[in-house]
Amino acid sequence: MFCSACGAPIQPEFTIFPNCHRAMPTVVAVTLPGRLEHHVRVLGTLWVIAGALFLIPGFVLMMISGVVHVANPATEIVPRTVAPLVLSMIGGSLFIVAAGGMLVGWGLPKHLPWARVAAIVLGIVSLLHPPFGMALGIYTLWVLLSNQAGAEYNKLASVA
Repeated sequence: MFCSACGAPIQPEFTIFPNCHRAMPTVVAVTLPGRLEHHVRVLGTLWVIAGALFLIPGFVLMMISGVVHVANPATEIVPRTVAPLVLSMIGGSLFIVAAGGMLVGWGLPKHLPWARVAAIVLGIVSLLHPPFGMALGIYTLWVLLSNQAGAEYNKLASVA
C-alpha cells in the first residue's frame, strides 16, 4: 500500500508517513456476517414456522380424540377405547415436535449451544416427512453439518 498524498510505501511499523509526515490512519477491521450466521437466522425462522404448523394437526387430533368414541360404531369396549388413545398419542407427539421446532427456532439465532444438536436431530427426523419436512431437514443438515460449521457455530455461541 502507498500514501495517497506523497506516494511513499506504507510499512506496518509506521505511525507517520516518512515523506509527508501525516499521521497514519487507523484501520478498523469490519467483520461481515459469515455464511453460517445468515443461514442460522433463516433456519430459526423456518423452524418456528414449522413448529407452529405442527400445532394445527395436533389440536385437531386432540379434539377428535375426545369425541371419536361417540362416532365409533364398535360395540366392544376395546375399539372404543383404543381409537381415542391412538389419536391422543399422535396429537401429543405432534405437540412435542411442534415444541421442539419452536425451541430450536428460538435457540438457533441466539446461538445457544444445545440448539445446534437439537436442530440436527429434528432435521434427521423431519427427513421422514416429505415434501416440506424433507426440504427443511435437508436444509438444516446442509447448514449445520457443512465444513467448519461446528467450529463456526461454537465461536458464535461463545460470543453470544
